[in-house]
Amino acid sequence: MLTTEFPGCSQLVAALDDAVTQDSTQAITDSLRHSLCRLIRNGDIHLPDCVRETVAGRYARRELYRSEEHGYCVVAMTWGPGQGTPIHDHCGMWCVEGVWHGTLDVVQYELIEDVAGHCHFQPVGSVQAGAGSAGSLIPPHEYHSIRNPSDRDIAVSLHVYSGNMTHCAVYEPLAGDAGYERCEHQLGLDPVH
Repeated sequence: MLTTEFPGCSQLVAALDDAVTQDSTQAITDSLRHSLCRLIRNGDIHLPDCVRETVAGRYARRELYRSEEHGYCVVAMTWGPGQGTPIHDHCGMWCVEGVWHGTLDVVQYELIEDVAGHCHFQPVGSVQAGAGSAGSLIPPHEYHSIRNPSDRDIAVSLHVYSGNMTHCAVYEPLAGDAGYERCEHQLGLDPVH
């Protein structure tokens, strides 16, 4: 189900449909990662203008496509200067994230301990991802944070989820060095026009 028409949308959907028919999660995410990098770099796809519109106080989420046949969902995210996420998970879904415009700092974490929702994480890698790059998250390695490091420029990323991601767990820091508290978070969508 296409939320809005944009130049190259049929090319994007065809590439994603092809990728998700692979025979394993690793093969699917590898194929999606390579496809997103190629599609972003070749410049034939022009996302709707609204994906460059920021929302005050938080990043914006705009669903561009949901596959009724394969179940995956495509969400464009717009990151204003300095906007980001806390550590969060993807509720057991795989995800491939490609940077369409700007730069994002991505930090991956491993869950070390979870005692009744009080968690400890260890950072296991970080990358400053520029336009044309893509990465993937495959459970149980699904914990990360994302931030636009710029103090003046926006960033736009495209996220392909294995399903419709309507909620996730975010991990809020506890006082001192007491770790993080797991909190359920509902994910909304901003309008696409």
